[in-house]
Amino acid sequence: MKIEIITIFPEFFRGPLDFGIVRRAREAGLATTQVHDLRAFAHDRHRTVDDRPFGGGEGMVLKPEPIFECIEEMRVSPREQRAAAKERVVLLSAQGKRFDQAVAAELAGLERIVLICGRYEGVDERVGEHLADLELSIGDYVLSGGELGAAVIADTVTRLIPGALGNEASTRQESFTAQAGTRGGADSTCGSGGLLDYPHYTRPAEFRGIPVPEVLVNGNHEEIRKWRRRTALEKTLRNRPDLLHKAELSDEDKKTLARITSTEI
Repeated sequence: MKIEIITIFPEFFRGPLDFGIVRRAREAGLATTQVHDLRAFAHDRHRTVDDRPFGGGEGMVLKPEPIFECIEEMRVSPREQRAAAKERVVLLSAQGKRFDQAVAAELAGLERIVLICGRYEGVDERVGEHLADLELSIGDYVLSGGELGAAVIADTVTRLIPGALGNEASTRQESFTAQAGTRGGADSTCGSGGLLDYPHYTRPAEFRGIPVPEVLVNGNHEEIRKWRRRTALEKTLRNRPDLLHKAELSDEDKKTLARITSTEI
């Protein structure tokens, strides 16, 4: 997997790409990263990459010429050939599709991702329409630019590359991960089934008078499985009820939710 980032602030990525899972994947030969300075493709004295929008309005917009020229120098495949080449050009934009775990899994199956970091009031629309394959946003809020979003996507996608985490079960037990063939949810160790993750406890068994739930230390794996599923349902209902509409729920899950809601009422 090769992850490349186009930005006017290349120094920003000296931190996010040099720690944690991205660095480990790079050192293991599973991924490479490269940051391209967009200003290197502006040819005026001031290295100008933005301009005022036609029609008026506040703020500045990133110009198309430096971005197109950068992509061309990187020798990215032509747009119509990228699917076969397993390449994608992604524009980070507040107007983009919401980035989620399903999109991350799709990107993790590619061989090359190019992330274009938007800035200012946006990017010339011709970049999104004629150059990028996909426009993504990491959430319904406004950031100063796409750099933070690119770092989020790089980390999320890298951890899904086979071998990056070492223990492949780690990605299956995480929140928002729906596993095919695991309808009804988690076993005793993994499989969120699209729900938020269940609570985790470690030693000491009692900390400042707060004990670990008894079910987790009694050795009954079936009871542990049921407790983990129930608490995952409770947490999802409390913090992210919208996820319940997309999660695959078994009859047991639905009965559990009914008991939870009736108790709350």
